[in-house]
Amino acid sequence: MIVDSHCHLDYMARDGILPDVLARARAAGVGTMLTIGTTIAEFPQVKAIAEAHEDIWCSVGVHPHHAAEEPDISVERLVALSHHPKVIAIGECGLDYHYDRSPRDVQRAVFRTHVEAARQSGLPLVVHSRNADAETVEILAEGVAKGGVRGLIHCFSTTRHLSGPAIDLGFSISLSGIVTFPKSTDLQDIAKELLDENLLVETDAPYLAPVPMRGKKNEPAFVVHTAGFLAKLRETSIEHLERVTSDNFFRLFDKARRPAP
Repeated sequence: MIVDSHCHLDYMARDGILPDVLARARAAGVGTMLTIGTTIAEFPQVKAIAEAHEDIWCSVGVHPHHAAEEPDISVERLVALSHHPKVIAIGECGLDYHYDRSPRDVQRAVFRTHVEAARQSGLPLVVHSRNADAETVEILAEGVAKGGVRGLIHCFSTTRHLSGPAIDLGFSISLSGIVTFPKSTDLQDIAKELLDENLLVETDAPYLAPVPMRGKKNEPAFVVHTAGFLAKLRETSIEHLERVTSDNFFRLFDKARRPAP
């Protein structure tokens, strides 16, 4: 079994392809999926998918792209929504200074709200960070200093300026199909160095399909290609890579239940 620790199944539901996507994922050995909330307005659809499937869990949060659309989300609201039995994480939240679709001060304020909601709820954070390594680390460090903040850097594709401090703060690193791209040599070097206990895998579907599926719409079944690439890169077996990343998922997202054997 392998886990897709980050995907956007609500996008596939809107396209009417979710049943086929889930069937292919399960046939590929994907035993658990975490579908990610990106806005509070659309959270009901994300939650409904998780409610309908035993092997799917969800998160609640506001993506930095949408921070300006929902700048007034409160800690109390996030914590209240996190009490749902299928909600196992806070996020996707963080900073994106590449696209800057929301003003940076709004992104930072909304990110801090999520960090505090994670601290109060006890759930892990799912963190998005692009071109914002230093400020991401700064805000996470503030939360960790208060106690009770943990989580992962999702779709990690940046530098050791983020991976090293994040790991020092107790965060995990989740790798997506980007690591399989031929030009991602610096990322591959980091991926080789990560300790087993810090590593998760994801698709970020429907985006960023891994080699050899480039050009296709990504889906959870394709996480096996990323896992296979990482196993070879790290000179280990695919069975070991799948076991380690699955164990790490259930240790971090400890509200989720493992599927029956």
